[in-house]
Amino acid sequence: MASLACYIVLVVALASGFRGAEAARAFFVFGDSLVDNGNNNYLATTARADSPPYGIDTPNGRPTGRFSNGRNIPDFISEQLGAEPTLPYLSPELNGDNLLVGANFASAGIGILNDTGIQFINIIRIFRQLEYFDEYQQRVSALIGPEETQRLVNGALVLITLGGNDFVNNYYLVPFSARSRQYSLPDYVRYLISEYKKVLRSLYDRGARRVLVTGTGPLGCVPAELAMRSRNGECSQELQRAAALFNPQLVQILQQLNSEIGSNVFIGANTRQMNNDFISNPGAFGFVTSKVACCGQGPYNGLGLCTTASNLCPDRDVYAFWDPFHPSERANSFIVQQIMSGNTEYMYPMNLSTVLAIDAANN
Repeated sequence: MASLACYIVLVVALASGFRGAEAARAFFVFGDSLVDNGNNNYLATTARADSPPYGIDTPNGRPTGRFSNGRNIPDFISEQLGAEPTLPYLSPELNGDNLLVGANFASAGIGILNDTGIQFINIIRIFRQLEYFDEYQQRVSALIGPEETQRLVNGALVLITLGGNDFVNNYYLVPFSARSRQYSLPDYVRYLISEYKKVLRSLYDRGARRVLVTGTGPLGCVPAELAMRSRNGECSQELQRAAALFNPQLVQILQQLNSEIGSNVFIGANTRQMNNDFISNPGAFGFVTSKVACCGQGPYNGLGLCTTASNLCPDRDVYAFWDPFHPSERANSFIVQQIMSGNTEYMYPMNLSTVLAIDAANN
């Protein structure tokens, strides 16, 4: 699964002319468990969130496949777009007019690299998510024609969240992992970044024109890492170092890509800093803790999966983390607030509200 969503927000846009001025632009989501809306429900994998108490704070109190007690980051962005939440691409309900809202291709457990998350076996790796995006465009083209499909895709917003699993579910998964024997940490980060740049360029080549990109969150501060690596509740310095190396280099490749393309296609969201804000000062956000997960077991409720046998907090709104790796619904809402209106400390080169205003003016 994944650590918190961090640096860099991917947004796709060139104003959407199809469906009229009032219609919300389409929204596409790629990535890992931080943004998976339920694709893994349809796969034979252990990386699933389709059992209680996941979804305990949804309107019907049932799990949806989101790694949250309720809404996740894509849900809050959809609300800002004035749109319905995107459906998982594998959902049988994703047909007809529902296709025009967009689609969520994300799959818990995946990373930038194909060997990340191999322990979860049957997950939708990023290259396959991109293939599904091609397939999606073919399906929509059969519905509304190729020209309108291109306009829909060019005018869409795209979110991509990758990177955390390449550390926690690959490089640091076990001592002396294959990747850690192959690469020093700085070299591994450079390799990840070079591979991520290929993924982002591939999105552009497939029609994405506004891409919100997030990388890793504060990897060493999630309850799972505190449980495994911390003696006194301090963050893991090694994992924090990984995030500190990765995120600035991710911003650099966004700058490079925008320069090569000649347009601000790629928008970076510093979700690592967004999460650090409530990790370092939880009380300022109304949280009682940013160390203990609401749902889990062991130290900091950071071990194992969130299940009906887990410890479960009575008030999810006062916990920054829902489970050992993932923010609570309320924490996700704070992250999206910064994505929408944060200054340059949080968003590069501009926040999402500015992006949407520019695109509306150019429509």
